[in-house]
Amino acid sequence: MARERGQLVFLEGLKSAVDVVFQAQKEPHPLQFLREANAGNLKPLFEFVREALKPIDSGEARWTYPVLLVDDLSVLLSLGMGAVAVLDFIHYCRATVCWELKGNMVVLVHDSGDAEDEENDILLNGLSHQSHLILRAEGLATGFCRDVHGQLRILWRRPSQPTVHRDQSFTYQYKIQDKSVSFFAKGMSPAVL
Repeated sequence: MARERGQLVFLEGLKSAVDVVFQAQKEPHPLQFLREANAGNLKPLFEFVREALKPIDSGEARWTYPVLLVDDLSVLLSLGMGAVAVLDFIHYCRATVCWELKGNMVVLVHDSGDAEDEENDILLNGLSHQSHLILRAEGLATGFCRDVHGQLRILWRRPSQPTVHRDQSFTYQYKIQDKSVSFFAKGMSPAVL
């Protein structure tokens, strides 16, 4: 329903990537960099984002505060993009979404924990320095547990606050259930109590 109203624009990356690689495109495609020998230009992808955020002149109410969701930005690294090009893309998206349109961005990046992946580390560090809220889901340091599946670390940066109260950090543990997730303070699992 949101897609019909123009409130949701979805780029299915995997399907689009196959189309770009195996079919000739008549017009520029957001993932055009996949066909180029020197992949490094994410401008067509940014132009797609900017066009998708333009208000539609239909009789409907305009979407006032857009949200850009990027599900797994680290895929761009796997497709041959450099971390600096990806960070530039995010910078331009932030300038458009957050500052011009007063919206928000949510970006997922996978951290394999592999010390050899320098590009992924650059991407993670760059995004961390730009973010106001960082949610980091990770396994338990002690290994597998039947009653606690992992922990969620939350770092909330509030730039408008004085330096002393600017950063707040929280850690919660979680258990994944059939259709929900239970969160609890560290060491306060119902199984322990």
